[in-house]
Amino acid sequence: MERDIASVRTPATIQELQARVTAAFGRHPLCREVQFDIVSTPKTHRGANWTVSMNAIPPNAIWEVSELVADIQDAYILAA
Repeated sequence: MERDIASVRTPATIQELQARVTAAFGRHPLCREVQFDIVSTPKTHRGANWTVSMNAIPPNAIWEVSELVADIQDAYILAA
C-alpha cells in the first residue's frame, strides 16, 4: 500500500505551533502585525485538530495569512 507523503503530519504541541506560526508571520512583511491564538478543536474528517484564531489582520495581508496558516495546518497535527 502506497502512502501519500502530503497526508503525513508531524505532531506538535500548542507551544510549538505557536512558535511556527509566529516565525512564518514574522518572515512576511504584511503579516508581522497579525495577532493570533492557537486553538485546539475536535478532530475533523481531514484530520485537523487545531486552528488559528486571528484577532487583528491588516486588510492587505488577508490572503498571505490564509496561505501561511493553511500550509502549516497541512504539515502539523496537535500532539496528544
